Amino acid sequence: MSSDLSKSAYDHLWMHFTRMSSYENTPVPTIVRGEGTYIYDSNGKKYLDGLAGLFVVQAGHGRRELAEVAAKQASELAFFPIWSYAHPKAIELAERLAGYAPGDLNKVFFTTGGGEAVETAWKLAKQYHKLTGNHTKYKVISRAVAYHGTPQGALSITGLPALKAPFEPLVPGAHKVPNTNLYRAPIHGDDPEAFGRWAADQIEQQILFEGPETVAAVFLEPVQNAGGCFPPPPGYFQRVREICDQYDVLLVSDEVICAFGRLGTMFACDKFDYVPDIITCAKGMTSGYSPIGAAIVSDRIAEPFYKQDNTFLHGYTFGGHPVSSAVALANLDIFEREGLNQHVLDNEAAFLKTLQKLHDLPIVGDVRGNGFFYGIELVKDKATKESFNDEECERLLYGFVSKKLFENGLYCRADDRGDPVVQLSPPLISDQATFDEIEQILRSVLTEAWTKL
Repeated sequence: MSSDLSKSAYDHLWMHFTRMSSYENTPVPTIVRGEGTYIYDSNGKKYLDGLAGLFVVQAGHGRRELAEVAAKQASELAFFPIWSYAHPKAIELAERLAGYAPGDLNKVFFTTGGGEAVETAWKLAKQYHKLTGNHTKYKVISRAVAYHGTPQGALSITGLPALKAPFEPLVPGAHKVPNTNLYRAPIHGDDPEAFGRWAADQIEQQILFEGPETVAAVFLEPVQNAGGCFPPPPGYFQRVREICDQYDVLLVSDEVICAFGRLGTMFACDKFDYVPDIITCAKGMTSGYSPIGAAIVSDRIAEPFYKQDNTFLHGYTFGGHPVSSAVALANLDIFEREGLNQHVLDNEAAFLKTLQKLHDLPIVGDVRGNGFFYGIELVKDKATKESFNDEECERLLYGFVSKKLFENGLYCRADDRGDPVVQLSPPLISDQATFDEIEQILRSVLTEAWTKL
């Protein structure tokens, strides 16, 4: 059966972000079941899910109650749009998300995923400024190497040139500033606070360079994913908030990965003590049991849309889907009942400490991140922080590390968007036994990888 599945996958299933030619003569890994922190393939082999699917399965695999809630809702009301109508689960979920969100972020615009939430936020920012008399404010600022999604607008905001090149020209007006990679800081590398101030001030410089009258919004992840989990330096977001307020620029906290417990708080902006104008979120809202996303908007930004005949001419067929909304509510019940956020806060230091044991390997340059979200940067020379060239990355990261980790029973991400990193983001139910298993598999594979150079 597995060989038939694999052939059918190659013949008909166009996998996302996948070099399809690599499966011409190689079986396609096919995952058939999940339980807790583990997944199982079509041959019955067990793997530790070190990435929570794709930063998604917060509550773990095999939660029967979430499946049952989905079935119950589908039998009552499987679908109805929220285009000029409402249904109970979307109303209840919107109210609940508004209750979790900081400040006056009380308006919830549902999408079906994170890229759509980012697209929504940019369109919303543009129209908000037009409705408030600032017709020339349309540009956005984001960070180098950051990933914000695949729709044309979200891809423009993304700071990964290789991902954008095949689809250019993209939406005009998206500009980039340095990210918060302290390990490779061009200045103040020995002073996180000074580096944070410098990095934030680059946003002000970009606003001034473009002209404050042209800049609509700044899009930032609390912990930047692409490049390998860059946490914000102390004071960074406080300074960014000041800058945005000074120049009437909206601050969008892109929390598609970081929300819903990934860092130990429902929304990651709370962890770093700032209040954005819009939060974009998705992934962990349902722990992946059904697709949903949202842009959560402050009352101040929503206000002009609630006047006269003003309308936000934007929407998605499946936004706020009844089944997804019901599953999200049940998932958030699990968060509260089992204290998943507190579990992450109680265990994040132990996870980091366990991963930091890998510093004794010559190939490990940096271990960084926050909560249950960490990146391990691989280097050729620890002393100089010399990285691998393209050929070495291809041979080592894709040709060996990625495959070997999976063979050894660890599903995670080995990536070179930016510098070569291994990323880890296990389900929030993980404990010390999970951390130890991750560290042991990584140690074995990375030790062998060093001999392949």
